[in-house]
Amino acid sequence: MAKLLDATVDLLHDRGLARLSTADIAESAGVSRGALTHHFDSKEAIIADAVSRQLRVCTAALHRHAVAIRGSGGSSDDLVDYIWKMMNDRLFYVTMEYLPEARHNPDFRSRILPVVKEFHEGLNAVWGELAEKSGVEVARALVLMNATMCMMRGMIAQSTVKDDPDYFATLLDFWKEQVRREFRGGRSTETPAAVRLP
Repeated sequence: MAKLLDATVDLLHDRGLARLSTADIAESAGVSRGALTHHFDSKEAIIADAVSRQLRVCTAALHRHAVAIRGSGGSSDDLVDYIWKMMNDRLFYVTMEYLPEARHNPDFRSRILPVVKEFHEGLNAVWGELAEKSGVEVARALVLMNATMCMMRGMIAQSTVKDDPDYFATLLDFWKEQVRREFRGGRSTETPAAVRLP
């Protein structure tokens, strides 16, 4: 079944949802249509499970990265860089494919909402733990995390029509500065150094 889920994510990324069929998924995974329909009763069902798998893998990797940051004394800059890499790797491009379908298809929306909620709970857990270790109010850190995710979603959406690495690097540097200020708990006008996370 993992082959089917991985093939679904690959095709969502490479072709988009509108050009994706269950026959394509079965062919890409190297299984019969019957094997696919044995596990999944619709295209929406396999997409929901595939997205769930992708998000769980990303969440687990984010947890491992957070542990590594704490172990090595990494910085808040490392965390922002990692989230940008994670989102820009394929995660958000796949997200851009299924979000419009969730908007217009109530059955698909009901399948995908618990998946997305679980992903955000995983993000909340990582940022909450880092906040507690750093002495930052958890509620404030979660606002910062959601603002970070929203900014990066917007940047990646813009990257589809704007090929300008320096522009995006400047935005990331600006956001890292905001995160440093928040983790320091100050409102200084001086540019703070990267905050080491315990």
